Amino acid sequence: MRISVIIPMYNAQETIIRAIESIRNQSYRTNYEVIVINDGSRDNSQEIVEEYLKKLEVDNSFIVKLINQLNGGVSKARNTGLSLSSGELIAFLDSDDAWILNKIEVQMKCLNKNSEIDFLGGGFEGFIFKGISNNLINVKLKMLIFKNYFQPSTVIMKRKVFDSIGYFDENQKYAEEGNYFFRVSNLFNCYFLNEKLIIYGDGKSGFGVSGLSANLREMERGELKNLKFAFKNGWINILEYISSVIYSVLKYFRRILIVKVKNI
Repeated sequence: MRISVIIPMYNAQETIIRAIESIRNQSYRTNYEVIVINDGSRDNSQEIVEEYLKKLEVDNSFIVKLINQLNGGVSKARNTGLSLSSGELIAFLDSDDAWILNKIEVQMKCLNKNSEIDFLGGGFEGFIFKGISNNLINVKLKMLIFKNYFQPSTVIMKRKVFDSIGYFDENQKYAEEGNYFFRVSNLFNCYFLNEKLIIYGDGKSGFGVSGLSANLREMERGELKNLKFAFKNGWINILEYISSVIYSVLKYFRRILIVKVKNI
């Protein structure tokens, strides 16, 4: 079985090799197709990956492809990777994250035991649910409108999901993964595995730190756009839409307060 892993890369010279090596060192041995999309990096990311590839031993079970393109954003980068992928399973990994050693092994055991799962995400430091009896949570769309269970670097999905859902929305710069996960959860069986699967940006907070997540206002606009998208498509009713919007706005103000307190 081949697993295609898509890594969008933008100015990631400090972390990109760690990300790639975290795939190479997986305890689960299979054929990995790693597609690194250099999204117009201005640092030495491209050169660092090129040097890495020169030193990489020839191994048909671990293939790394570097694709260079003009900067177009993370959605366009992921879409390029999706268009080039050939695996029966597709996974994502952000360039500043890393998989823990048995990430794929744990997920494959789960997929093999539960054939109904089409799309599987998992936890990371600071995002683990405590005190629950079942480590496997069936995540419905109407749960996602209140909480995003899926961090892209934790996700693995069957190819049929991509064949049906297609690509990320390249016109949406913020909360673009939320839009994609809404579309997936509307048609497929999505699950959250309540175990730590990745090292998330060296333990940084999920917002207000760096990258796209630093722009809290635009993040909130993206989330509200996703909720409106779900409502317009008839996936949620008016009461669910209004309550989820109110909840989202309250979360936004809470995040603002947290960031302000951190900066005092």
